[in-house]
Amino acid sequence: MPWHGPRRLASTGMQCQRAAMAKDLTGGCQCRRIRYRVTVDNDDAYLCHCKMCRHATGGASIAFVRVGLDKLVWETEPDWYRSSPIAERPFCRTCGTPLGFRFVKGATNMDITLGSFDEPRDFRPVHNYAIESLLPNWQHTAHLPSLRSDQNPNVTDRWMKAVGKLPD
Repeated sequence: MPWHGPRRLASTGMQCQRAAMAKDLTGGCQCRRIRYRVTVDNDDAYLCHCKMCRHATGGASIAFVRVGLDKLVWETEPDWYRSSPIAERPFCRTCGTPLGFRFVKGATNMDITLGSFDEPRDFRPVHNYAIESLLPNWQHTAHLPSLRSDQNPNVTDRWMKAVGKLPD
């Protein structure tokens, strides 16, 4: 079930009145070497379309969740890449999973990659960032034909031969 904190209406700048509810979540990298715990106050997420994030993640955009540094605990310290003079990015050197973004100086928050959360389903995108770099052909994809991974025999056969089951 989604949880909500205060939000501003984009058209008016007025604050919406919704009860905030903190939620403890976990996440980490694909190989599980890097793990974190974090308390989030709402279900807000956003998409970053900047060229640096596209290159760092290999995607058309990246979904982030902003968290307070005081509410984030790395159970295993990630590796860090200084991606620019002003920012650094946590990642796993073993599997390559990108885990976030933070400013080098004066940061009180950081952005955690939505896909690194164990349970990211309840987060909702509330805005796009760096739209000057947005790839318009990738903005609206709901109209495209859809296929579940378990409907692809090329993939399912490989998983069944390798480990006898499909991944979660």
